[in-house]
Amino acid sequence: MPLNSPEQIAAWNSELREKTPLEIVQWAVALAPDQAIVSTNFRPYEAVVLHLATRALPEIPVLWVDHGYNRPATYRHAETLRTQLNLNLHPFLPRLTVAHRDAIHGPVPDTTNETALKLFSTQMKLEPFQRGMSELAPKIWITALRKVQNPNRAELDIVSVDKNFGALKISPVFHWSDADLEAYLAEHDLPNEWDYFDPAKADEKRECGLHAAWGKQAVDTVAHGAGI
Repeated sequence: MPLNSPEQIAAWNSELREKTPLEIVQWAVALAPDQAIVSTNFRPYEAVVLHLATRALPEIPVLWVDHGYNRPATYRHAETLRTQLNLNLHPFLPRLTVAHRDAIHGPVPDTTNETALKLFSTQMKLEPFQRGMSELAPKIWITALRKVQNPNRAELDIVSVDKNFGALKISPVFHWSDADLEAYLAEHDLPNEWDYFDPAKADEKRECGLHAAWGKQAVDTVAHGAGI
């Protein structure tokens, strides 16, 4: 069957459903060891997927969009994990500084203004992420997505084709619960971070656009029309 066809993706998901997350990551990086990355935002439980990825491929590039609005605890957590796991961290920053964006657009919008929130997400998160994906050019993109996170992600699976960035998206802990992740953190003496807040989502049940169909279109529109 053709590579990345719906039939191939379904077959892989069936095969990998009984594998451990580490086995899934090892399988994924073996497909393209020189073109695999892992992304992170250093939210709660991100240490799990970062530990898995670096166990399978110690020098794997770690794509991080530092939008500038993280809380101090998140930045300290990022530094702790970078040192503890010897992360090959590739930070990508927005073209606008926090001070510049706030001066022009005002405070970070909330869910009462979806248009403004999508613009914020596009400028401060999606555009630098797209830039990072273009520069790193992965064929394999390892993520910490889980089925329980929100309704949009429940429609995904361990393996999916990402239409926004053209990579094969691998989510090794897709079927894991919070208890599974807690146990992994404890087993491997990994830190967690509970003060994380993503202003591009503003709500845990909302998608920032990174894993949603509107994300790429929004970046293309704003980048060409509003001069990011």
